[in-house]
Amino acid sequence: MHLLPFCFQVLAENLTMVTEFLLLGFSSLGDIQLVLFVVFLFLYLAILSGNVIIVTVIRLDKSLHTPMYFFLSILSTSETCYTFVILPKMLINLFSVARTISFNCCAIQMFFFLGFAMTNCLLLGVMGYDRYAAICHPLHYPILMSWQMCGKLGALCGIGGFLASLTVVYLVFSLPFCSANKVNHYFCDISPVIRLACTNTDAHEFVIFICGVLVLVVPFLFICVSYICILRTILKIPSAEGRRKAFSTCASHLTVVIIHYGCASYIYLRPTANYVSNKDRLVTVTYTIVTPLLNPMVYSLRNKDVQVAIRKVLGKKGSLKLYD
Repeated sequence: MHLLPFCFQVLAENLTMVTEFLLLGFSSLGDIQLVLFVVFLFLYLAILSGNVIIVTVIRLDKSLHTPMYFFLSILSTSETCYTFVILPKMLINLFSVARTISFNCCAIQMFFFLGFAMTNCLLLGVMGYDRYAAICHPLHYPILMSWQMCGKLGALCGIGGFLASLTVVYLVFSLPFCSANKVNHYFCDISPVIRLACTNTDAHEFVIFICGVLVLVVPFLFICVSYICILRTILKIPSAEGRRKAFSTCASHLTVVIIHYGCASYIYLRPTANYVSNKDRLVTVTYTIVTPLLNPMVYSLRNKDVQVAIRKVLGKKGSLKLYD
């Protein structure tokens, strides 16, 4: 744990004259910042409460101890963590005059944000495979998605996400930063920071692009292939009720996939020179705030199994209070 800050400190001392960055964020909006503070605070509390409820219910209710909900609980935890990396600092900056962040803290923020975000991308791919195995190979599902396999897939998502993040962060912060330090964003994201480097960044950006393709495009293509197979299987189901029930387990996943991959691909799979601050900030708000909010609302709280489980958990707590 001490190695990462040390590496960033070495980079800061040897390769840059910039010791801190200024996060411009929403400073140009003036009095509207107070309204934004209230809105973002409400959304942040909703994200925390929604995801905590989902993780708690999945843990307490044995009927939800299945691979699909296992991965959903990891996704909820990861999304809670990556909003925690971004939103508290953004809320503080909305009321702060000095919106600075140190060089090392900027690197660490980017590392954890990208790590959790990339883990989410890989998890969504694994969740697509889980639906494929459940619908297309129901007889082999217990073997294909055994608890041992689920644990390995979850660990691989986390390790892969943070290794990719470490690679990207090293490529960004190994560049020299001479004098420009105004980050035209509300957190340390790749494009706004790398634009401040005082050297040619083409080679570094190309490697970052390859990382983006591996984390975004490959899992998305895998999800597309999985759903083509799922659709073919669903169409073979004779009853309309059976087809509806089979597709209902996939609809929420598809909603989150489209929003998450769509926004992330728009931001990260294009040259830094095409970065447009105001428009891109709006898109970034979508996948840093709206998507984590959609996870408990669309993916879980509208799910009948989860609704029943929440009522059961609340009923048990109510019963315990009566006995007390």
